[in-house]
Amino acid sequence: MPGVSDITWVKLSPATLQLLIDGDLSAASVSAGATLSQYLVDEHWLWRIRLEQIGEDPSSADWIARAAVTDGQVVGHGGFHGPPDTEGVVEVAYSVDPAFRRRGYAKAMLRSLLARVDADPSVTAVRASIRPDNAGSRATIAGFGFKKIGEQWDPEDGLEDVFMRPAAR
Repeated sequence: MPGVSDITWVKLSPATLQLLIDGDLSAASVSAGATLSQYLVDEHWLWRIRLEQIGEDPSSADWIARAAVTDGQVVGHGGFHGPPDTEGVVEVAYSVDPAFRRRGYAKAMLRSLLARVDADPSVTAVRASIRPDNAGSRATIAGFGFKKIGEQWDPEDGLEDVFMRPAAR
């Protein structure tokens, strides 16, 4: 994508997640080995969920909670809701810091995340769940092979359309 460098992913360890939850951006940056952003602190609700998830299933740490960095700055975060399920399906998740939206970073993050799953033989498909009124996310997945397969009710987001894309082999 013109103007958007490749995304580098910085894994956020449980210790880093806790520091982000605690609002200690400086210590979280030291822990992560990268200069993190206030946006990651603001997402503390998500890090609580992910920290609990890692506590219940340590293997999920390899799939979730990563800062998206390009040109030396954090532009958002992404990963998956967890490791592949029993059928080999992962659900993609990403968010761009509002200060960096509408510049192609979401597509760059998605492209990078899809490359990761396409290279992993344990993954058979990728899900994406998007609210019907989220035009930006719908535009982001367009052209990446996702097809709508149904709908679901999310307790936080309400009605979502569910899309699926087979892993490339």
